[in-house]
Amino acid sequence: MRRLTTWAASLAALTMTLPATAALITYYRDLGPDVAGSSGTGWARATFDTDAVTMHVEAAFAELTGTTTVAHIHCCTVDPEAGTIGVATYPTTFPGWPVGVTSGTYDGTFDMSLASSYTASFITNFGGGTVEGAFAALLAGLDDGRAYFNIHTSFAPGGEIRGFLRSVSVPEPGSLILLGLGLVAIAVTLRARFRG
Repeated sequence: MRRLTTWAASLAALTMTLPATAALITYYRDLGPDVAGSSGTGWARATFDTDAVTMHVEAAFAELTGTTTVAHIHCCTVDPEAGTIGVATYPTTFPGWPVGVTSGTYDGTFDMSLASSYTASFITNFGGGTVEGAFAALLAGLDDGRAYFNIHTSFAPGGEIRGFLRSVSVPEPGSLILLGLGLVAIAVTLRARFRG
């Protein structure tokens, strides 16, 4: 047992020397019809690295009634999970967004320290006139459930499917390592007890 304790202490010390991870915050939502007559479905995920000031956007959609035109994040509605508001990210659409299709996927990473990552009105009205303020306002809106991912189409120019993005708890790598080490220690302890 003493040997096991020494081994577990050594592994715990090793995890303390692992490099710190970036502060990642992930928001996700299934997307559904925003207008009558839409058959569209989909999902969207936005992962923010607050150290690098980036946003990684992933989305998939299918069975849209119209063909895609633009997509972006709108923020910040007055009430959580309700209402409409102007566009916060990318004045036209996410760069590389698939246009003219009824189904598809998207994956892109953006530098949120650039003014071009936001609409001018969002920087002015929610960011206090600064890009740093806009980044903080976007994260606050997402945390409060007042920001939604919107896919616009030829059928519904104001948006065919959308969903209010919500925070998703994602364990940090260090936490996963500690969990794994704990499970190994339990397995070794049980094995020793059954043998002896």
